[in-house]
Amino acid sequence: MEKNVGSTDKIIRWIIGLLLISMIFWVHSAWRWVGLIGFIPILTGSINYCPLYRVVGISTAKKPDQPQQGEKK
Repeated sequence: MEKNVGSTDKIIRWIIGLLLISMIFWVHSAWRWVGLIGFIPILTGSINYCPLYRVVGISTAKKPDQPQQGEKK
């Protein structure tokens, strides 16, 4: 499983996840259970992997430095 979630993306996912989870405690209607969706961005941010990014072909993770043409690593 190759990492495809970068550090800024990880922080944003955690913030969104925590805000969604807080809905469970602050919203007093049937919509409060939508807050459980907040566990998904927290999980994907924690393991630095997003299956949806893989399907779409996106990666926000830094790639290791690759040697220039003719240069040895």
